[in-house]
Amino acid sequence: MVKRFDVLCCVFSMCLILSTGQLLAEDWPAFRGPLGNGISQETEVPLTWSAQENILWKAPLPAPGNSSPIVSNGKVFITCAENEGRKRSLYCFDRASGKQLWVRTVNYDKVMPTHKTSNYCGSTPAADGQRVVVWHSSAGLYCYDFEGKELWNRNLGEFKHIWGYGASPVLHAGKIILHCGPGKRVFMTALDLESGKTLWETDEPVAGDGQYNDQKKYMGSWSTPVIANVNGQTLIICSMSLRVNAYDPASGKIIWSCEGLHGKKGDLAYTSPVLANGICVAMGGFNGPAIGFRMQGSGNITESQRLWQKEPNPQRISTGIFTNDHLFMANAGPNLFQCLNPATGEIVWQERSGGAACWGSMVLAADRLYVTDQNGTTHVFKPSPAGLEKVAENPLKEQSNSTPAFSDGQVFIRTFQHLYCIGGK
Repeated sequence: MVKRFDVLCCVFSMCLILSTGQLLAEDWPAFRGPLGNGISQETEVPLTWSAQENILWKAPLPAPGNSSPIVSNGKVFITCAENEGRKRSLYCFDRASGKQLWVRTVNYDKVMPTHKTSNYCGSTPAADGQRVVVWHSSAGLYCYDFEGKELWNRNLGEFKHIWGYGASPVLHAGKIILHCGPGKRVFMTALDLESGKTLWETDEPVAGDGQYNDQKKYMGSWSTPVIANVNGQTLIICSMSLRVNAYDPASGKIIWSCEGLHGKKGDLAYTSPVLANGICVAMGGFNGPAIGFRMQGSGNITESQRLWQKEPNPQRISTGIFTNDHLFMANAGPNLFQCLNPATGEIVWQERSGGAACWGSMVLAADRLYVTDQNGTTHVFKPSPAGLEKVAENPLKEQSNSTPAFSDGQVFIRTFQHLYCIGGK
C-alpha cells in the first residue's frame, strides 16, 4: 500500500544556497511552484492588497496572456505574444525593482488556431537559477541563460488545435519534461537541459485529427505533468485526454495508466493531477468526469485501483490543492469553491465564490488558500473542511487567467495589462 508521496522538483527545493553561503528564501521557478503542487513554504506573505495598497512595483505587459510568472535567482520571467502569435516572447524583469532586463522574441509566420480566451504564450516557463526554458508550442522550445543568451532551441513539431496550447515544461534531474500537445500527434518527452537533446518520446494515441474524437466531440489535454515519488519510485504523472499516465523519467515507459476521463461532451483535461496520500485525483474538462484512484500496480490499473468516477462536474480549469486531508477547488462555471474527499469524490461543502470564474490555479501559503479570478481579484480563505471561511478579497481590477507566484514574502501576479509585485510594508 502506498504510504506516502513527495512531489519533487529539481529546479530548487525549499531554498537556494549560493557559493557565498548566503541563504535565499524560496524561489517559485515553475508553474505551481518549486514542488509543482501549488504549495509554498512561505510563512509570511501579504494577506491584503489592492491596486494601490501593498504594490511594490508593477510593470506593463504588451498583450494579454494566460501564462503565469516564475521567480528564480533574483529574476522574474513571463511570456507574452503579439500579432496573432507571430511574435512569441519571453520577458525577464529584475525582481527587486521591476525593471525590464531583456526580452527574447521568436518570430513565427504562421497564424495557428486558438480559442479567443486562450491567448498565445499560454505556457509558463521553468528555470533552475541559471537557465530558463520556454515552450512556444509550434514555434519551438528555447533555452536561455539568465542574461538572455540563447543556449539552444528545438522544433518539436506542429501542434494544431482549435483551442490552442497551454501545458508547461517541468525540470527534473537535469531533464526537461514536456507534455507536447494537443494536436494530431501528442507525446510526453524528456530532453537534456544542457544540450536540448531528446532523451525519449512516448506517444499518446490520438483519435482523428486530435481536435475531435470518434464521436465528433472535442478532445485534448492541456495538463502540466507533476513529478512524484510513490513508494520510492519517481514517476511523471499527467492527465491525458482519456486517461492518467505515469511515466518512468529515465526511459519514458508508461508504468501504469488509469482510464476514466472520457466525457459526455468530449475527452478533455485542463488541470494537473492532484496527489493525495497515495490517491491521484484527475479532473476532466468541459463538465467532464473526475476520477480518483490508488497509485499502485502496473499496466492498466483502472479496474483494480480506480476508487470513483463522477460526472457531470463544474467547469474545471484551475488545479486544486490537497491539504488537511481534503481537496480544495476553485471552479470556472458555476463559480464555486469546493471541498472534496479525495478517497470518495464526495463534496464535503461547496459555496459560491462571490467573484468571477477562476482559471488560475490555487496556491497554499501561510496556511491560507489563494486563488485569482478572471476579474483580477485574489480570494483568500482557510483550508477548512467545515466550510468556506474567506479572510480577504484583493482586487486589482484587471483581468487575469494566471496563477500567483509566491517568493520571499512577496506575491507576483500577472494580469492582462501588468506584472505586479505585492508585498507588505
